[in-house]
Amino acid sequence: MHARSTTVHAHRDSIDAGIAHLRDEVLPALLDVDGCIGLSLLINRESGRCIATSSWQSEEAMHAGEDLVRPIRERASESFGGARPQVDEWEIAVLHRDHQAHDGACVRVTWMRFRPGQADRGIETFKTSALPAAELLDGFCSASLLVDRESSIAVSSVTYDSTETLRRSVERAESIRASAAREADLEILDVGEFELALAHLRVPEMA
Repeated sequence: MHARSTTVHAHRDSIDAGIAHLRDEVLPALLDVDGCIGLSLLINRESGRCIATSSWQSEEAMHAGEDLVRPIRERASESFGGARPQVDEWEIAVLHRDHQAHDGACVRVTWMRFRPGQADRGIETFKTSALPAAELLDGFCSASLLVDRESSIAVSSVTYDSTETLRRSVERAESIRASAAREADLEILDVGEFELALAHLRVPEMA
């Protein structure tokens, strides 16, 4: 399974219009593209950082549909009033759900750099150490790990049932993150917190 993420820095007063556009226009259009199985959207209303992620049955399908997806992506970026989007492609290495996300769910996203050729070490650490620890946190809903082996970048996302449970997890999540980084020799690049505005990624269990 693979994914393509599109990051825009939206104008704050355009965020709700952008969410509606992705829900009503982009999601149905993407699902008509062969091999696309879903879409999620993360938003941070304070910074304007918005990340839309489409899921694909294979890397080949993701690339084959690019000509159809590009104009959809451009219109979506315009709906947020944002600048030119940043587009990244990923291998979906891990996806685990305790239960489906509901309204009010929030996500903590961590960007990491691993040593070249050490992607599998990072994936194994996430599966055997970070994920089991995260599952014990109050409000845990789901977790995923996306990997770009070429750039040596990985992104983990942990979804919580509410803003409250996400906030309560801050210290414990920081400890889990630091421990996993030491174990896998990862560099933590950035950590962000987001509202889960659309939860239709539809990726099967991969843990």
